[in-house]
Amino acid sequence: MEGGDQVGPTSIRGHGQLSRLRSSSLEIREKGSEILREQLDAAKKELKLKDKECERLSQVRNQLEQELEELTASLFEEAHKMVRDANVKQAASEKQLKEAQGKIDVLQAEVTALKTLVLTSTPSSPNRQLHPQLQSSGTRGSYKSHIRNKSASGAFPLSPAKKEVSSVSIQPVSKEDREMDSILFAEFLMWKECPSLDRSSAFLSRIYREDIGPCLSFTRSELSQLVQSAVENNSLTIEPVAMSAVPMVKASAIECGGPNGFRAAVETKCALSGLSRLCKHRIKLGDKESYYYISPSSRARITAVCNFFTYIRYIQQGLVRHDAEQMFWEIMRLRREMNVAKLGFYLTDQG
Repeated sequence: MEGGDQVGPTSIRGHGQLSRLRSSSLEIREKGSEILREQLDAAKKELKLKDKECERLSQVRNQLEQELEELTASLFEEAHKMVRDANVKQAASEKQLKEAQGKIDVLQAEVTALKTLVLTSTPSSPNRQLHPQLQSSGTRGSYKSHIRNKSASGAFPLSPAKKEVSSVSIQPVSKEDREMDSILFAEFLMWKECPSLDRSSAFLSRIYREDIGPCLSFTRSELSQLVQSAVENNSLTIEPVAMSAVPMVKASAIECGGPNGFRAAVETKCALSGLSRLCKHRIKLGDKESYYYISPSSRARITAVCNFFTYIRYIQQGLVRHDAEQMFWEIMRLRREMNVAKLGFYLTDQG
């Protein structure tokens, strides 16, 4: 019995420690489970957020891909359009280049001929082709101005009495009785410092107002403006209508020329004045296909203006080697021709 009393309390203490261990283990498990559940919930939340972010990024990617496709298509279309435009412009430029080269060749030939004429003309021995006023009245009618497309022109006598005098003796312009206008000469000197065809200068503005405008002012005002523009651009063509045995057309004939092959003296209405006249010449404006028949008086007025523009172009290009006073008096002579032509005086061929 004594031995049994000693073993009993020890066994009870062992059972108590075991129960405490079990309860502690259960608490640890519960806490561990709770921590794991919390971590799992947090992971689920984080996963949902990442899913939403992936979905948003996927939408952004799709949108960017669509915009990229649209931009690529637009760029390709724009590139094709630019290529087409470039090809069209290149073809037009090549055409203009060929035309310009042809015009340059013609102008170079003209300039070479003009240099030969101008450089061989001196005050003591003037070239009569450059100074038609030095020719007799019988020969001056055959003078042709050096205008592109061979526009014919002629000088005009002031009165019947002058014709007889000029046929007997030929005197240069420098021997005529004259007095220089200081205002006109000052305007010319200012223009000569930087010669141009700009009518804003006082020199050309006065000539346009007093000479060119009145000389090219015809009844048909619209056609008159086109003629003046063609003269300024050096694109006017004057062609003679060859005399033939073809019967004359009555005044009711068409004013504007017909087929290019038709060449005969035409009695019809002058396209500029509207009067019925024997039209021995016709004009063409630039590259247009239409021809306009003009009377001898209208031709004289046009060629007088053409002569003036031809001379000031020579000055502008540096082809005239005379001093300022000689140039001035030549310009005054050309202005006089425009005024004489405006008054209705003109030379006719004796043939």
